[in-house]
Amino acid sequence: MQRFQKLTPCLWFDDQAEAAAKFYCSIFDHSKITAVTHYGKAGQEFHGRPEGSVMTVSFELDGHTFTGLNGGPMFKFNEAISFQVNCQNQEEVDHFWGNLSAGGPVEAQQCGWLKDKFGVSWQIVPVAFMHMMTDADQTKAQRAMQAMLGMKKLDIAELERAFAGQS
Repeated sequence: MQRFQKLTPCLWFDDQAEAAAKFYCSIFDHSKITAVTHYGKAGQEFHGRPEGSVMTVSFELDGHTFTGLNGGPMFKFNEAISFQVNCQNQEEVDHFWGNLSAGGPVEAQQCGWLKDKFGVSWQIVPVAFMHMMTDADQTKAQRAMQAMLGMKKLDIAELERAFAGQS
């Protein structure tokens, strides 16, 4: 029996759900497409999608389930919702930033945030930065925050220098 995650984000695409799922699965380890459903004749008067075209794609990214829905052009992604990718080191930051930002709008890149080629917003965050922000010494934390505000992709070494008062 298939186990279902209690909460599953559903991402509304015009007609790119399968391409997006494949793209995301190629970036995250331990990821796979788990199911694809197709539109049929039922509800044609409501959905207007070609019979046999992809309706939903269920996929897992590093063990977290998602659904992609091809619902048409009515709704677009915006920055009000984003996915935070917690990175253990600069190599992970570089990997996720480089891959997820490919083909996305450069003008949407700031402070560790980016928008991918499908319009989905992501935050690529080093865990070390989160520790800096919760440090008891708020002077150090604010120096790291100030450094972060001037970055697009976050640079852990530069954040650590700012945190330590060395920049």
